[in-house]
Amino acid sequence: MLTKFVVAFCVLALAAGFAGSVPTKTATYHIVLSEPATVNGTVALKAGEYRVTVAGDKVTFQIGRDSKEVAAKVETTEKKFEQNMVQYLEQPDKKIAVKEICFGGSKTKVVFN
Repeated sequence: MLTKFVVAFCVLALAAGFAGSVPTKTATYHIVLSEPATVNGTVALKAGEYRVTVAGDKVTFQIGRDSKEVAAKVETTEKKFEQNMVQYLEQPDKKIAVKEICFGGSKTKVVFN
């Protein structure tokens, strides 16, 4: 009798825990930055291979244990990109900034300010 009560309580607790949560759509990609760059003028990224997670209007760059989150505009195109493409922009102070990233094998493109 007690075990049935415990099982019923656990099931109700799990149901209550998931009741208010809405799953978000996230996608993870891998890109290589060929040179150090900034994103949105504030976040500095060193050259290397990054795991990029896109969730809503937030993009997270992770290299090793270092992780940085920035705001971005996520766009969906009509046609899939064949390969990853990173568009750089040279700033007046000669620093390099990431303007947009197109993810190969998907229709997703992120644009940074």
